Amino acid sequence: MHEHDLIVLLPRLRRYARALAGDAGRADDLVQDTLERAWAKSALFRPGSDLRAWLFTLMHNVHVNGVRRRSPLDAGGARPPGQGPGGVEREDTLAALADPAATAEGDAAVSDIGRALAQLPETQRVAILLVALEDMSYQDIASIQQVPVGTVMSRLARGRERLRQLLDGTGGPASLRVVK
Repeated sequence: MHEHDLIVLLPRLRRYARALAGDAGRADDLVQDTLERAWAKSALFRPGSDLRAWLFTLMHNVHVNGVRRRSPLDAGGARPPGQGPGGVEREDTLAALADPAATAEGDAAVSDIGRALAQLPETQRVAILLVALEDMSYQDIASIQQVPVGTVMSRLARGRERLRQLLDGTGGPASLRVVK
């Protein structure tokens, strides 16, 4: 692992951190903590393996450890809908993740996607963002989140269906067809 390799991955680490943390300040702290841990544990990195997946795994673990240490309110307890930690609007953060230029231009579709993403459970939102933004394989996501591949597939399917509902305006659970 070389310093240059870490620098190249910084934009991707920041994007993932913002998806996990919900606001830019905490995301920056998460990236810094992840890089500190990566540097301290660089001897554990196997040359030839996927550095991005290794760093994302470290970041996921740093994030989970941080959530466990914070109070129940900070860790996802009662806060107004759509607000992330520190009262920051999560949909603004997530919309910026999708396409910062489009958000700056006021693209309504991107804002809608950001709001819909913000309403998903974190596990589903993160899985969708890792596939859509980071082009990660299901196996890599399973490794990062330390769950079976089937769980990743389930999170993606449920998250995509919920996004469809939210974007279509139905908002409720999918209607079931009667099969005879």
